[in-house]
Order: sequence, then C-alpha cells, then structure tokens
Amino acid sequence: MNLLQGKTAIITGATRGIGKGIAEVFAQNGANIAFTYSSSVEAAEQLEKELNDLGIKARGYQSNAADYDQAQELVKQVLEDFASIDVLVNNAGITKDNLLMRMGEEDFDKVIEVNLKSVFNMTKAVQRTMLKQRKGSIINMSSVVGIKGNAGQANYAASKAGIIGFSKSVALELGSRNIRSNVVAPGFIETEMTAQLDEKVVDGWRNAIPLKRGGTPEDIANACLYLASDLSTYVTGQVLNVDGGMLT
Repeated sequence: MNLLQGKTAIITGATRGIGKGIAEVFAQNGANIAFTYSSSVEAAEQLEKELNDLGIKARGYQSNAADYDQAQELVKQVLEDFASIDVLVNNAGITKDNLLMRMGEEDFDKVIEVNLKSVFNMTKAVQRTMLKQRKGSIINMSSVVGIKGNAGQANYAASKAGIIGFSKSVALELGSRNIRSNVVAPGFIETEMTAQLDEKVVDGWRNAIPLKRGGTPEDIANACLYLASDLSTYVTGQVLNVDGGMLT
C-alpha cells in the first residue's frame, strides 16, 4: 500500500520506540521522511539508511524541537531538501517521574518544555508552509496519562493534556485552510524503555488491559498512518486512543 505516496513527513524524536515505528510505516507507505534526533547520531544514521533502502528519500536532522529557533531552522532546512511538508508528527518527549512532593521545579519545567513547548514550536514553524499549500496534517502524540492522569507523573500528564487542548485549538484555527490537527493517545506501548522494567510488573499491566497485551510501536504508527493519509480528510480536532481498551 502507498497511502502516503509523494507526501513529505517531519517526525520528531524518531530514532527509537514509537517515533521509529512511525518513520518505518510512513516510509513503507511511500512518504519521504525528515526526522529529528537529539543525541543518538549512530542510531540516526542507521535509520536514515534503512529508510532510504525502502526507495524513499529520508534524512535525519540533529535538532531540539524544544528550542524555538532550532525548530524554525529545521523547517527551513527541510523545505530546502524536500520542497514541501505535508505531515508533521510531534513525537519527541521525555519523562521525569516523581511524586509532586518530591518533584523539583526543574523537572516540571523541563518536561513541559520538551513535551509541550516543542509542539508549539514545530506547529508554528510548519504553519506558513501548510497555509500556502492549503493542506496539511498535524499529528500530536499525547498519552492516556494526559486524559486520566497518573500518580508520580503530574508534569508528564500536564504536558500531554496540554497537547490535547493545543491541538483542538489549532484544528479550529486552521480548518478553513484544509489543515487538520489530531491527537494520538497511546496506552502501554512496549519499547526498548519498557523492556528494562520488571517482567512481573509488566505482566500486571498487560492483564489490566482488555486486549491483554501491551501495544507495539507499529500499532501507534498505523493510527498515525490513517491520520496522515487522505483516508482521514474529514477528521480533525480528535483524540484517538490507541490503548487496547485501557480507558474503556
């Protein structure tokens, strides 16, 4: 299937986990990929090669989406290299978990900056191009935690809930120009990060999910594929929970 043939997508934080899964599925569906990474140069080079081998054009950019000027510079560079930007996936994110009573101001600010401010920065940066094209799909990665909260993650939950409010506002502002803005809210997704957790704990989480398994990066990527493609041209301002029924 080539649902994204001829489209160019920017994906932030794509060298591992969910971001990497999205990059792979988009490339398999014909999209050219511009992806960002913060420090993992080797992983970025490997991903770039892997994606180019699929017959599309892919390029990695070392860029910090939480920095306003770097986001502007990135988009300028991507336009020079790819000529258009059809899809933006704001995926870059971090956690700095702690109970509120132990959470330092810095840990709150950093998570808001990386997870939420980056979405503002990147959306601002691509807005002009998408307005000119009179089309575009913006996909913002939230979390079930942004919907229901989670003890020990007040900073993360606030950042992910903020993404939902921001995305709905952008959908209202840019809808008349055929620019769509949607949110994907993953549940428990099994990645390199969760592989390091205690197996008993992970099993407990799996059993609490109606589908009795954790999700895969590909599960999230397929939801993003739908929102990036022309299958969803009448869908904007929505939150798609991809959580195995966790919030049912």
